Amino acid sequence: MRLLPRFIPDDAHVPFMRWRLPAMLTSAALVVLSLLLVFGVGLNLGIDFRGGSLLEVRMPGPADLAAMRRVLGELDLGQVELQNFGDEREVLIRIERQEGDREAQQAAIEIVKKALVGAFGEGIEFRRAEYVGPKVSRELFWNGVLAVGLALVLVLIYIWFRFEWQFGAGAIVALFHDVLTTLGLFVVTGYEFNLATVAAILTIVGYSLNDTVVIYDRIRENLRRYKTTPLEPLIDRSLNETLARTLMTSITTLIALVVLFVVGPKVIEGFIFAMIWGVLAGTYSSVYIAAPVLIHFGLRRAALAEPAPATGS
Repeated sequence: MRLLPRFIPDDAHVPFMRWRLPAMLTSAALVVLSLLLVFGVGLNLGIDFRGGSLLEVRMPGPADLAAMRRVLGELDLGQVELQNFGDEREVLIRIERQEGDREAQQAAIEIVKKALVGAFGEGIEFRRAEYVGPKVSRELFWNGVLAVGLALVLVLIYIWFRFEWQFGAGAIVALFHDVLTTLGLFVVTGYEFNLATVAAILTIVGYSLNDTVVIYDRIRENLRRYKTTPLEPLIDRSLNETLARTLMTSITTLIALVVLFVVGPKVIEGFIFAMIWGVLAGTYSSVYIAAPVLIHFGLRRAALAEPAPATGS
C-alpha cells in the first residue's frame, strides 16, 4: 500500500514532441547568440588563461581570506584571487599579469608580500612564487579547448557503436547546445572563465550524456517492443517513462549545488554556477534536443531490430 503520492504519476502523458519545433528553434537562437557573445564580446578569462603570478603563503594562524582580499584589493594590481588549499593556514594567491616583463611581475609579488607582512605581522611564510607567462596561459587555454573537443568526439564514437549514428549525432548536438550556452551565459554574467570552469564543462558533458543515454536506452527498447507505433508518439512514451528518473536526478543534484552556491566559498562560485546551469541545460537538451532530433535524422527501425531467435530442429 502506497502511503504517499508519486512525484510523477505512472500514467504521465506529457506531449513533449508537440512542442519540439518551438523548443529547438529557441535552442538554436540561444546557441547562435552564445557564439556571437563569445566571439564578439569575449569571455572574462582568468589568470590561468591570461597569465600572471602565483604566490603560495602560509599564515601564522587560520587565514582570514576576506581581510586579505581587502588588503590586497587596495594595491592597484588588478585582479587578485585567493583560495585555501591544504589546511586553513595555506593560501594560494593569483595576481593578474602586470604590464611589462618578468621584473614587473616580480615587483608585484614583492608588493603583495610587503602588504601582507604589514597587515598580518612577520609570522607569514612565503613558500613559492611562480610566474605564468602568456605562452603558458595560451597553452592552457588551447589544452582546455582540446579536452572539451576530445570529450565530444569520444562521446560520438561511444554512442555510435552502442546505438546507431543518429543517436550519436543527437547526443553531440545536445552536448554542443549545453557547452555553447554555458559559454554564452559566462559572457553575460561576467563570471571568470578559468581551468575550474573547463572542469565544470567536462562534468556537464558527463552529466548530460548520462541523462541522454538513459532516454536513448528506453527509446531503443520501445522501438523493439512497439514495432508499429509511429516514432513521434513512441519518443513521447519513452520520455514519460523516464521522466521520474530524469526529474528526481536533476532536482536532487540542483539542491546540493544551490546550497553550495549560497553558502560555499567564493572561490568555487563560478564552478558551481556553471554546474547549476549545466544541470538545467542538460536536462532540457536530453528531452528537447537529443530525443526529437532522432525524428529529423531519419532513425531507422530496421537497424535496431533484434535478430530472430534460433529454432531447434
